[in-house]
Amino acid sequence: MLTARIAVLASGGGTNLQALIDSQGGVLTSGSISLVIADRPGLQAEVRARTAGVPAVVIPRREDGFEAGVLRTMEEHRIDLLILAVFLGILSQDFIKTFPGPILNIHPSLIPAFCGKGFYGLRVHQAALERGVKLTGATVHLVNEIPDGGQILLQKAVEVRPGDTAERLQSRVLREAEWKLLPQAAELISARLAREKEKTL
Repeated sequence: MLTARIAVLASGGGTNLQALIDSQGGVLTSGSISLVIADRPGLQAEVRARTAGVPAVVIPRREDGFEAGVLRTMEEHRIDLLILAVFLGILSQDFIKTFPGPILNIHPSLIPAFCGKGFYGLRVHQAALERGVKLTGATVHLVNEIPDGGQILLQKAVEVRPGDTAERLQSRVLREAEWKLLPQAAELISARLAREKEKTL
């Protein structure tokens, strides 16, 4: 059976990437992690990729030609699906239009709450605590030209507990929602892409 070739674009420690790697052959059977792109040197995400035997490259996001380099590298690796696993940049409309496959993003809230430009990392969880919500969570969505504005694929709620700090809440959302949702969404899209590949044979 054909599988979808997945690239992961990361800006941090790569725990969501690790969840994807660990899910291969379990939840994720229709796709394979075929490339990891770190947007700056020294990221733990790159180490996780190399430890798992996944090709990894560094393309600095703050240098000219970043998006062109990402597109070129994905084309070289015949990538079908791009997953943003805590990518802290915003991809341009030109990039989204140029890459032929779907792009997935995971966001640490129940969109449309606490999302959009400026809402990332601990800022999202701090905003949830300041607002006093009782439930937060995570969302996997398709990427379009609006930050966090694409079609929602999966969501999972997580309880906000008395005494939570932003760090404690972030850890719980990762464990209970993000690490579970992202492999499920990757399989959902990969299965469709794999079927489409088989039809072209």
